Amino acid sequence: MVALNKQEILKEVIKAGKDPVYFTVNYCRISHPQKGLIPFKAYDYQEDLLKDFRDYRFNIILKARQLGISTITAAYVAWLMLFHRDKNILVVATKLQTATNLVKKVKAIIKNLPDWMRISDIEIDNRTSFELKNGSQIKGSSTSGDAGRSEALSLLVIDEAAHVEKLDELWTALYPTLSTGGRCIALSTPNGVGNWFHQNCVEAENGTNDFYMTTLMWEAHPDRDKKWFDKETKNMSKRQIAQELECNFNVSGETVIHPDDLHWYLERTKIPKYRAGGDRNYWIWEQYDETKPYLIVADVARGDGKDNSAFHVIQLEDLVQVGEYVGKTTPDDFADILYNVAGEYGNPMLVIENNNIGYAVLKKLIDKEYPNLYHSSKGDHRYVDPISATWQSNVIAGFTTSSKTRPLIVAKMEEFMRNKLIKINSNRLLSEMKTFIWRNGRPEAMRSYNDDLVMSFAIGCWVRDTVIIENQKNIEYSKSCLSSISTSTTAISTTINGMTGHRMTKENQRTLEGMEFNEQYIALIKG
Repeated sequence: MVALNKQEILKEVIKAGKDPVYFTVNYCRISHPQKGLIPFKAYDYQEDLLKDFRDYRFNIILKARQLGISTITAAYVAWLMLFHRDKNILVVATKLQTATNLVKKVKAIIKNLPDWMRISDIEIDNRTSFELKNGSQIKGSSTSGDAGRSEALSLLVIDEAAHVEKLDELWTALYPTLSTGGRCIALSTPNGVGNWFHQNCVEAENGTNDFYMTTLMWEAHPDRDKKWFDKETKNMSKRQIAQELECNFNVSGETVIHPDDLHWYLERTKIPKYRAGGDRNYWIWEQYDETKPYLIVADVARGDGKDNSAFHVIQLEDLVQVGEYVGKTTPDDFADILYNVAGEYGNPMLVIENNNIGYAVLKKLIDKEYPNLYHSSKGDHRYVDPISATWQSNVIAGFTTSSKTRPLIVAKMEEFMRNKLIKINSNRLLSEMKTFIWRNGRPEAMRSYNDDLVMSFAIGCWVRDTVIIENQKNIEYSKSCLSSISTSTTAISTTINGMTGHRMTKENQRTLEGMEFNEQYIALIKG
């Protein structure tokens, strides 16, 4: 490099201080594993990021791996610290090592500047932090630490944000520290849906938060082509490819329903023909057809205001979701809604989850004498037919979701969807499925998300494949019994001369009682 006189040095310092791009491409050097210390050759997308960091207060970057985003972030931080006094920067990550690695990159960039460009030297140097003579400082911290929560921040950097657990809580704690004009850079590869990073990316795309979003997939790098991609992904799983290279939130997560199946169903959703109810949350795709059987399955809100009551109307002959409701309503009102909707669909079997306050809804429907409520045994939660439910003591109205039944109904739903056995019209239901994941071996909604539509739908799949089929077998058996009775029974005369009337034998009495029982049973099952 040509030696500069004092006037030229001053001019260059001023120019670099005004523009982070000029500073980075002309004076930043980085360590290369083979070539050693080399000038930082910034690509177009990296220069664009530097401009975004300068121009936007909050930046969120959804990125593929190995694009040098951490390095370009470090260059911006070095520029900010060097040319601005008293800047307080905090880098957080799920692991302290990850956070301190970025701190080290910032330190290395500053140390390797030309002496005359390093207008403020490092005064305090520690393993996880350092401070310049101009008062600017930077510190790395894991998300488990308390660093930065009580002090004003000039810049918060969240590295690999999608992998940070409980980041929503950390953000709530740290956001007030940015209230005096502080900035934030959040960067990460995707890691499923429903977490803080995914949620804020979605909101940024929709323009409903303060973040400016940038998406950088593997092909953003000018040196990468299909040949590179094929070689890089040769030994990678589909989920790894989605997470590390394609910036695909859905496939990168541990959703219960496979992302490919979700995508297949999402392409086939339909806009409802009618939106009914005071809140217009009752969606109807097909009205009642008296020639077809139906099933209604409902999940009742816990009553804490955090979840919704929901139900599905399923047409059983073609296995089609024809109606759906989700909303916040009282148990009394929800019972009335279910009673009216069931009446519109021919009073089909009505399955209501009886957990929490679900029994309040069931009690009102029992008081209304709804004729076709689902019942189950208290011990093993098995279905109990309506006739048996009237005299068995260990029977309870509704479906009980327990540690035993939950995996069964979820597995049945997954089977139905994997094999494309049921038609789903609702994008609301599929949106919930995107955030319905495996957590420690248990299927449940991600933090801050609901699964009311999912769980009621899962119950519906299980009931359809177990109870309804079993009912059909019982109906066929009853028909067979009735046919046998009508063709093989011979009337025996017990008339005695001198008497009027006759008395039936005990056998014939039992036969008629059996016929009446079966007729009642069939009528109740059919609704």
